[in-house]
Amino acid sequence: MRWKGRRKSSNVEDRRGQRAGIGGGSGSGLLGFIPMLVRTKTGRTILLVGVVVFIGSRMMGIDLLPLLLGGGGATTSGEPRELTAADREKGEFVATVLADTEDTWRTIFKQQGGTYREPSLVLFTGAVNSACGTASSAVGPFYCPGDQKLYIDLSFFQDLSQRHGAPGDFAQAYVIAHEVGHHVQTLMGISDQVRQAGRGRSKSEVNALSVRQELQADCFAGLWGHAANTTRQLLDPGDLEEALTAATAIGDDRLQRESGRSVVPDSFTHGTSAQRVKWFRRGFESGDIASCDTFSVNID
Repeated sequence: MRWKGRRKSSNVEDRRGQRAGIGGGSGSGLLGFIPMLVRTKTGRTILLVGVVVFIGSRMMGIDLLPLLLGGGGATTSGEPRELTAADREKGEFVATVLADTEDTWRTIFKQQGGTYREPSLVLFTGAVNSACGTASSAVGPFYCPGDQKLYIDLSFFQDLSQRHGAPGDFAQAYVIAHEVGHHVQTLMGISDQVRQAGRGRSKSEVNALSVRQELQADCFAGLWGHAANTTRQLLDPGDLEEALTAATAIGDDRLQRESGRSVVPDSFTHGTSAQRVKWFRRGFESGDIASCDTFSVNID
């Protein structure tokens, strides 16, 4: 991917090396913190401490849709550690990819008669506080609609390469673009519609809605890839295959098999490997946001 020397986003908060602390805030709207067990991308169950939230599983972890969001701020304590040259380069890569997603979605929103509101991206190490609560890096990259920020511990990229067999910078860019896709869904009101539609439904029905939302975020990531390739010529030969390998690696069916569990379609929250590849490719090949309607068509 030809990313060096390009514009970097100013919407990056670098909290790497800092400690996450639970902030009490002013108490406006918060009902306190509760422990929650969350199934992670790797099939493990971890403890997430946060405000009372509606949890929908999201790519590489979860997208946290809070039922109650208050003004109690999260705090971060401790001095940041000194970053190595490699650390700084990783941060520059993320900032460059984020900037390119900004360019893409600003154009798309303008074409639709709207204005794109850019998200922030938080880099962290180990654990982080957000408006959706405190999360461990084991959760993986996630988007919090409460503060409209993306959260990424960059050690995940090593895990993506070594554990899941999906190396390459465009595979990493796909992860970022997918989480930006959830931000787009928030701005367009889609996330709220999904949450409303899930009320009173069975767990399997809520999971099915989550799959459609995740696949749309994959398609939105593909839209960015299309623009990056055709408008700005950022892709190198083999980059598309890197993204498709990543999409395959994090399909629900594959992750369940790798964890030694039986494949249970009703438990899927993100979609199968084949579905994730299909919808990323659809966005990438069409470049048309209308092609990303996963809610009114057969997703297979």
